[in-house]
Amino acid sequence: MLKKISSYFVLLLISTGSYAQNIDSQKLDSYFASLEQNNKFMGSVAISKNGTLIYSKSVGFSDLENNKKATTNSKYRIGSISKTFTSVLVLKAVEMKKLKLDQTIESFFPTIKNAKKITVEHLLSHRSGIHNFTDDKDYLTWNTQPKTEKEMVAIIAKAGSDFEPDSKAQYSNSNFVLLTYMLEKSFKKSYTDLLKEFITKPLDLKNTYMGGKINPAKEECKSYTFNEKWILQPETDISIPLGAGGVVSTPSDLVDFSNALFNGKLLNPENLEIMKSIKDQYGVGLFQIPFYDKIGYGHTGGIDGFSSVFSHFDDENIDFALTSNGTNFNNNNIAIALLSAVYNKPYDIPNFSSHEVSSEDLDKYLGIYASKQIPLKITITKDKKTLMAQATGQSAFPLEATEKDKFKFEQAGIVLEFRPEEKTMKLKQGGGEFLFNLE
Repeated sequence: MLKKISSYFVLLLISTGSYAQNIDSQKLDSYFASLEQNNKFMGSVAISKNGTLIYSKSVGFSDLENNKKATTNSKYRIGSISKTFTSVLVLKAVEMKKLKLDQTIESFFPTIKNAKKITVEHLLSHRSGIHNFTDDKDYLTWNTQPKTEKEMVAIIAKAGSDFEPDSKAQYSNSNFVLLTYMLEKSFKKSYTDLLKEFITKPLDLKNTYMGGKINPAKEECKSYTFNEKWILQPETDISIPLGAGGVVSTPSDLVDFSNALFNGKLLNPENLEIMKSIKDQYGVGLFQIPFYDKIGYGHTGGIDGFSSVFSHFDDENIDFALTSNGTNFNNNNIAIALLSAVYNKPYDIPNFSSHEVSSEDLDKYLGIYASKQIPLKITITKDKKTLMAQATGQSAFPLEATEKDKFKFEQAGIVLEFRPEEKTMKLKQGGGEFLFNLE
């Protein structure tokens, strides 16, 4: 499933000066060894400075069923980072006078509600109002089946509009699927060919391309989620996400792409500034990613069991990228560790001590919890010896016992502390604490 911007990638924002130092590769290697040994992360990372790779690492398996380890050549679906590539292509089309930012989409998609009002720029900046099809409850019932352009446009048109164009911003994969079709019609070429012609061939990105059916023989990774063991995930058919989430790449290619983009090798300065112009938290194919006193620009991605992030920091011309095909950890912590290593900030190698519990031990926590602080209910159930939590309108997720009455969901940085005798539960996440009472 294509994912919205991940709140996991809101990095530290503290005012203090710092400068990139020689990176401690040995400590980072130990950090990733700890993740790998405890089934917390499968994937690859890369960091470059001034366009030169200064660190890369791959852990886990690209194909667990065939015991195939990940390498620096392993290729990952990068999900919504694809939108950055698509944004570059659209702005390239603008430079070549194939498209205009202020032109409406009516001639391309007359069946889309408000097509006479929605512009190319609205699509790029998530201000179109077009409903996000991946939010629909039935999406996961058809996402593995191929769809034609006619079928996808019909799905998007039927879903209608969530708000008046340009009245606000709201993330929608539909915008970038439509932009993919507009690019192909404007150039009379496939997105695959456009990506190659304007980005991957000029930059010599040999491992970046529009994906297809995952082929492990080509070093393409399968994706997994973790629940006591790594579980293979279904594949979204690439005919659905297209330029919204269908690109395949590696971290080393992504840092090269990032460095080229922000150093003016892909677009003219005016269009690069358009990409970086933030309104209501959205740029064009970019978001701001803060780290201490620095502001980077990049994007996150998620599709099926894959997750990813890349960012560029003008300060010392640093680029970093993370691609994962399985995570049982908060990826934001990994991003922080990588940047901390670059900028000589403190970070710890994680310690994954656990607390043994029996199925019977979990019974005292079960039930529905409500809070006066936030309009959210959390249902606590169990699956054998695993405690499960499910918030209103969200999927259930497994909790790991860390000590008596204390559990965590590392991937989202959630900690739940129970007091069974008081029939309360405290939720901790992102620096916030919320008290829940058992109903």
